[in-house]
Amino acid sequence: MWEKMYKGTKMSKGMKVLLREDVGQLGWLGDVVEVREGYARNYLLPQGLAAVASEANIKAIAKEKANRAEHRIKEYSRLQEAAKAVDGAEAVLAVRANEQGVLFGSIAEKQIAANLREQGFEVADEVVQLPEHIKHIGSHSVELKFTADIISTVTVVVVPDGQSLESLDESKQEEAAKEDG
Repeated sequence: MWEKMYKGTKMSKGMKVLLREDVGQLGWLGDVVEVREGYARNYLLPQGLAAVASEANIKAIAKEKANRAEHRIKEYSRLQEAAKAVDGAEAVLAVRANEQGVLFGSIAEKQIAANLREQGFEVADEVVQLPEHIKHIGSHSVELKFTADIISTVTVVVVPDGQSLESLDESKQEEAAKEDG
């Protein structure tokens, strides 16, 4: 159907461009990629994210490409070390809650990351992955996704404001003893 509509017109499949910056889901600086002509003309080239792939352009950007690749390797190893350090850590957050253990408000990614940073871990807010905000007192397992393949797990313990972790454990033991006895 589409062939009939465009019969006689020149349909371009794509053009090769040299990336001047890292472009998400397309490639890294210095990569030669093939993209649709409209994407290249209307976005990549005007924004300065790419240039037409020529030998001169490729040679000019080769040194910067090597530097960026080295920087990515260092950043990846730094993230691996940070993930290994924080894996299994515990973040204790004291918040206001009612008698049933429901929070007045909720715990978000930002609060968990801030607590982990206070403990000395390198954790950005975007790394904390919560399916939904925490709204109940107790222990919760939370994933930290540094990259697609670097993932750590931490335990977030939510206690009522003014109560320590030890007193929460004691009250749970007392409740268990009442149920048993």
